[in-house]
Amino acid sequence: MKLHTINTGHFKLDGGAMFGVVPKSMWSKVYPADDNNMCSWAMRCLLIEDGKRLMLIDTGMGNKQEQKFFAHYFLHGDDSLDKSLQNLGFHRDDITDVFLTHLHFDHCGGAIEYNNEKSGFRPAFKNAVYWSNQKHWEWAVNPNPREKASFLKENILPIQESGQLKFVETETIPYPISIEYVFGHTEAMMLPLIHINNHKILYVADLLPSPVHIPLPWVMGYDMRPLETLIEKERILKQCLDQNIILYFEHDKSIECATIQQTEKGIRLKETFSLSELF
Repeated sequence: MKLHTINTGHFKLDGGAMFGVVPKSMWSKVYPADDNNMCSWAMRCLLIEDGKRLMLIDTGMGNKQEQKFFAHYFLHGDDSLDKSLQNLGFHRDDITDVFLTHLHFDHCGGAIEYNNEKSGFRPAFKNAVYWSNQKHWEWAVNPNPREKASFLKENILPIQESGQLKFVETETIPYPISIEYVFGHTEAMMLPLIHINNHKILYVADLLPSPVHIPLPWVMGYDMRPLETLIEKERILKQCLDQNIILYFEHDKSIECATIQQTEKGIRLKETFSLSELF
């Protein structure tokens, strides 16, 4: 089995929203913002190559939205999903499984594309099974007013309509991974824990957008239940510390992986490195 970083581009989000109650005087020292208070974030996916199977974890935001949408998020950089796959010798038609940690647009937008006539939408990975879970799916298709802007029906409904959707509760994922469920950011977000060689790697998605978010109070303003996120962070970080689990970051603009350590101030960042340095 092999793991590959898949970079799909960068976008910008408001720094205040990304760091919640943490004052700008603190977070701006470790994650600088531009003149509009916007910080740059990656949409870093992960490809698992296992024999003839290829699983893509998350898909970035894609490119099918209108220009007005992208103007809000300042999509930038030279990376794209297709380019990253091509650099590894793959095509999106080679993907056999798409694992969606959750259905916010920056995680699943690339899962769906326009059809040839641009009259509707279809799965961007025609040969893939799409993996979600029942609880999160129902939460996403019946969104609350606060989270509705992140759950775009054109990113979600075509997956089910295609017949390619499966839920992890009722089907077995054919990969050596286990799933950690977390509920603070959104309902039943799935963090895949990948077992490879002598390593355990946790894809932390939006539980920990960056290493800067490791301290417990550093919780995003986007989270639906921030106090629950705090409790989940403590649980997951302790598990990672006890089991020597490596964190893989989806959103940090430059850091891919990290280890953590216990300090007098609590669990903190230890070392950072690229995924390729592990293998």
